[in-house]
Amino acid sequence: MLQSLVKEIGLRKEELRHEVIETIYFGGGTPSVLSAQELQEIIDAIQQNYLVSKNPEISLEANPDDLTEKKMIELSRSPVNRLSIGIQSFFDEDLIFMNRAHNAKEAKKSLTLAKQYFDNITIDMIYGIPNMTNDRWKENLKFALDSGVQHISSYALTVEPKTALDRFIRQGKYPDVSEEVALAHFSILVSETEKYGYVQYEISNFGKPTFYSKHNTSYWLGKPYLGIGPSAHSFIDNVRSWNVANNPKYIKAIQLEKLPKESEMLSKEDRFNECIMTGLRTIWGVSLEKVEQNFGQTFKDQLLKNAQHFVDQKLLVISKKDEKTTVLKASEKGKFLIDGIASDLFMI
Repeated sequence: MLQSLVKEIGLRKEELRHEVIETIYFGGGTPSVLSAQELQEIIDAIQQNYLVSKNPEISLEANPDDLTEKKMIELSRSPVNRLSIGIQSFFDEDLIFMNRAHNAKEAKKSLTLAKQYFDNITIDMIYGIPNMTNDRWKENLKFALDSGVQHISSYALTVEPKTALDRFIRQGKYPDVSEEVALAHFSILVSETEKYGYVQYEISNFGKPTFYSKHNTSYWLGKPYLGIGPSAHSFIDNVRSWNVANNPKYIKAIQLEKLPKESEMLSKEDRFNECIMTGLRTIWGVSLEKVEQNFGQTFKDQLLKNAQHFVDQKLLVISKKDEKTTVLKASEKGKFLIDGIASDLFMI
């Protein structure tokens, strides 16, 4: 697999030949199983085939149970400079409910260790879990915030079809997820992170002012990105592509120097819809001038027409960013509902 990843990096070097690589992200599975030497091999291949900035943000996802002190020391000596830990919760009952491999003790220990070796740490937290009281969610957040971690990504629990959790809920073994509970937890999340000086720069992302995720921000701002490995997605020149999800098929194709991917050219409507969806989720909103510049006056006029209903309800606001820029943004009241609001603004 490692040889195939390195080979794919070389095979696709022309795709970003005019771009400077500013972020590298190891994710999508359990990249923490890679040794520092293996990580270095992949980073070397990137630097050999692409123009990389002097100090790129290099993030690595890890599960708490993988982060022993030995592993942490090894990672700290690698080029990785940002650690993303899938904490989810600091309570065993929540972790058991979500069928996580780690326990609360490992979650706390991994964060304590990480702070000794990394200056840039983000953790994932889940809210809206059935039977999680507001008080327990506050305790979860308090531990995270008191730890001094610089960034938190927090998402409402969603139940995927045909999973064990989905089956247990349908069998009545667990209560179903509640939008009311999720909204209460979301409100607590926004309030508590603000008290500690975090900025909600995207609906689900809270960072200290100099610790926003450069990698994720690139997605939200519509910058091109290249995904390497099975199931990886890419977006370059208005073309979205994705690799085959099957590991053996991926390796076999790469060995034959074939790219095992499918692709689609995004229509003008698709690009507009993504611009609206991602833009409204961020602190920067959607620039009406850029909408007109990229999609035309008709798209801008239709957007304003469709948005007026939500502006009247105080779920969206239109404000001046500066003399030349007017932005459409979610209000505090509209943030929790923004995905649904955005879909109502789509061009079909």
